[in-house]
Amino acid sequence: MAQRLFVGNLPRSVVDSVLSEFVANAGFQVVSAAVIRDKMTGESRGFGFVELADEEDMQRAIQGLNGQSLEGRPLTVNEARPQRTGFSGGPHRGGGGQRSGGGRFGRKRDY
Repeated sequence: MAQRLFVGNLPRSVVDSVLSEFVANAGFQVVSAAVIRDKMTGESRGFGFVELADEEDMQRAIQGLNGQSLEGRPLTVNEARPQRTGFSGGPHRGGGGQRSGGGRFGRKRDY
C-alpha cells in the first residue's frame, strides 16, 4: 500500500520532477510527487506530497529527509494527514446566510 509524505518549506523554484528526483536520490522508491500550487497565480505554495511504495520506506524517509537541505532550505517531512473537508463533511464554501439577531440593516430590535 502506498504511503504519502508531507514535504514542507520547499523553495518556490521546486517543481514535481525536482521533488521526486530529490527523494529518489535519497534511496526511496517514489510512486508520485506533487508540489502544491496556488490556483490563482500558479506559484508554488511551498509544500508538496510524495507517495512512496511502502510504509517502511515512509518511516525511513521521515527520519532521513526531515531537516535535509534542498536548494538551501531545510525541509520539514512527516506523514501526510487525510485531506480536511468543511464542517458538514463537504467542502466549506464560507460566507452567505443571514446572521441571527440582525435586521435589514444589522441592528437588533428591542421588541
